[in-house]
Order: sequence, then C-alpha cells, then structure tokens
Amino acid sequence: MNYELLIQEQRSFFNSRTTREVSFRKASLKALYQAVKRYERALTEALRTDLGKAPFESYATETGIVLNEIRYMLKHIGRWSRPKRQRTPLFLFGSCSRTQPEPYGVVLVLSPWNYPVQLLLSPLTGALAAGNCVVLKPSPYTPQTNRVLKQLVSETFAPHHVAFVEADNRETVRLLQERFDYIFYTGSVPFGKRVMEAAARHLTPVTLELGGKSPCIVDADADIETAARRIVWGKFVNCGQTCVAPDYLYAHRSVKQRLLEALVREIERQYGTSPRHNPDYPRIIRRERFDRLVLFLKQGHIVTGGACDENDLYIAPTVIDGIRPGDRVMSEEIFGPILPVLEFDDIDTVIDYINANEKPLALYYFGKGKKRADHVLRHTSSGGACINDVVTQVGNHHLPFGGVGHSGTGAYHGKYSFDTFSHMRSVVTTSTLFDLNLKFAPYGNKLRWVRKVLR
Repeated sequence: MNYELLIQEQRSFFNSRTTREVSFRKASLKALYQAVKRYERALTEALRTDLGKAPFESYATETGIVLNEIRYMLKHIGRWSRPKRQRTPLFLFGSCSRTQPEPYGVVLVLSPWNYPVQLLLSPLTGALAAGNCVVLKPSPYTPQTNRVLKQLVSETFAPHHVAFVEADNRETVRLLQERFDYIFYTGSVPFGKRVMEAAARHLTPVTLELGGKSPCIVDADADIETAARRIVWGKFVNCGQTCVAPDYLYAHRSVKQRLLEALVREIERQYGTSPRHNPDYPRIIRRERFDRLVLFLKQGHIVTGGACDENDLYIAPTVIDGIRPGDRVMSEEIFGPILPVLEFDDIDTVIDYINANEKPLALYYFGKGKKRADHVLRHTSSGGACINDVVTQVGNHHLPFGGVGHSGTGAYHGKYSFDTFSHMRSVVTTSTLFDLNLKFAPYGNKLRWVRKVLR
C-alpha cells in the first residue's frame, strides 16, 4: 500500500475543515455505533475463532465497552468542543482568555491482538469525537476479527476519513516512517519504544498504552473468599491475556494457605473441574506465546492447574506457590493464565519490591483497613489501582486509563479520550479601545510598577 498517498489524502480532507464541525463528528460516531451493532454477531463469532472468547466475554470486554463509549461521547461532545473561558491576570487588563480544543489532524491507531475490537475502536471513538482523520492498524494475529473489522470500517467511512490498514511487523515499521500528527499505540514495551523512536523523528506526540507486572496484595485482614473470587475472575478472563490482569500475588503468611485453598475452589466454581471443555474459557493466541508460558510452569510447585495441550493452545488456570522474587516468572510480564504466589510478613517488604521494579500498569490491594490501603497507595506508583477488586478501574469511563513509566504514557477513556486526541489551544483576545502604556518601551522607572502588578 502507498502509505504516503493515503496520508496525503487524509490530510487534504482534514484541511477541508469538514471534520471540525461538531455535526460531522456526531454523524461519524452515530455511523460507527450502528456499524458495531450491525456487525456484533459477526465480531462475536470472529473473536471465538481467533481467541476462543465466549459471547458474554466478547460483549462485556469488547463490543459492549465500545458501544458504551460511543454513547458517552455523543452525549457530551457538544459541551466538550466549546471554548472555555479562563481567568485573566490583572497585568493583562483589557484582555479575556479562553481555551479551545482542536483536532490534531491525521492520527495513527496501532492496536494489539488481545482485545482486538475494543482496543481498536475505543481509541477511534475518541479520535473521531475530537475531529481527526484516522489510520487504523490492527495486529495481524487476529485474522478473522480483522476481516470483520475491515468490512465494518470500509462500509462506514471513506478511506480519506478513516482507513483500515493491514500490515505485519515489517510493514508497520514502514508505516511508522510516515509523518502523522498523533500516534496512539497499545501493545508491548519493546515495540512501544520503537513507536516512540519513530515518532521522535517528526516530533509527533504519542500515547503509549503498555503493560508490566501488575502486583496483587492480599493482606492479613482481607476477606479471603471475596478476594479469591475476584482475583480468579480478573486473572483468567481472556485466558490471562489482559494488560491489567494481576501478574503476581503477594499473600500475607498468616492467610496464604487459606487463600490458596480458596483460589482452587474458585477456579473450579468458575470454570469447572475441566476448564478445557468449558466454553467460557479461551485459548492462548499462538504457539510462540504458548511455548513461552509453558516454561513458567517449571518453576515453584503447582497448586492447581498446569495442564496444557500444544495442539489446542490450551493452558489450564494455574496457581504456582513457592516462587521467589528472583525466579524467571517474576522477571517478565506473564500475559497468560499463570498466577505465581509469594508470601510476606511486613507490607513494606512488598512495597520495596514493587518500587525496585518498573512501575506497573495496575496495582491491587485486598484488606479491610483503610490506613493500610492508603499506606500502600501513598508509597507506590502505578497507572491505576483497585482496593478490594481487580481490573474494574478499566470499566469506568469517568476515570483516565493509562500507564506511568514503562507501563505507558498518556491516558484515555471518556472525556480523557477526547482530551488525548485534542490540542488545547490557548487564545487571548485583547481590546483595541485602549492600551496600557506600562508594557511598552521606553521603560524608564516602570519596573517598580511591574513588580507591584505581578506581585
């Protein structure tokens, strides 16, 4: 594909100023909403083929989230797009100030394979609401879902407004050589660095939604049954292939054994005695990742799970005890249905371990004491956090979703998506009826008056 020509066509359409009109933005969002509704069944079937997702999971974590995001944008886009008056300091007497959100122009959205519908169409929603033209580039590892998405996008938008581009990693590198006005990337840390390097050549602003090892802490006073139920759900949804899934579990020594037993019961309750035959339990995306995950099973000792089948890309929900901080499973993001468990006596030991590593995308704490939870939050850093729950911070579009440090830069969802894809322009309008002579040369003895005004 001629990427240079495509971007030229999009930039030409953007410069026609059509996308700046709020009425056009609303019409685009409504068209996207209807398209997602129309293709919902086809997307559900494609997600089942590519990832083994159940219809409930496909709606709850993919299409339903997108539809809700579009509805929220449509409700608020008119207000968000209006200029907002700002305070003007005394030394600018005779002027008034405002901020005016304006679209960047041509935006590139690079999405991953683990949530191929949500993580492509949710950023698209924000980019359209802000008035941009968009190039969409999905992961090549979900071919059936991509086929449906390509048809959805091509039927809904002209390519000079929204274009769907299929490319492997090599082609993606070539695409990144082009000049965009904004790049939004969701994926791994190593490729995120390559995206930022490519963007730096053109000084293009970026949002990087990455990952990392998100810790989960179960303290001595936690409600064990509740913690187990919520951790099992958040860890094994989408077969553990979730960027905000609990990556490892630190349990207080006094409750660890009870927690392990509760986790075993909860896995059986949610997925049955044979998760492999449970239609609600997905599969690993491809052989390469399967082989990598199998290596983790050789560490510690398996409390439950551990079964795997390379022909079916199946790995059972697995809990591993006897893990040490220096083990390989603790050195890289797992991104699969394996939960390593460590124990602690002093909460500050856990805090020190978290702070000694890269900042995670999420942090989860289970315990009844508010002071203890506040202590953990106050002495650690993460993109987001939950107290007595996991993953649910992603589902609230009133909250920004994003990372910090190696887990990402920038945030989106709801109003934060609109802000991410908008440049906030500062405008000062000054009266022509008079001038304050104070600011003009010659300055003479004006300095003392300026000091008083500024003070």
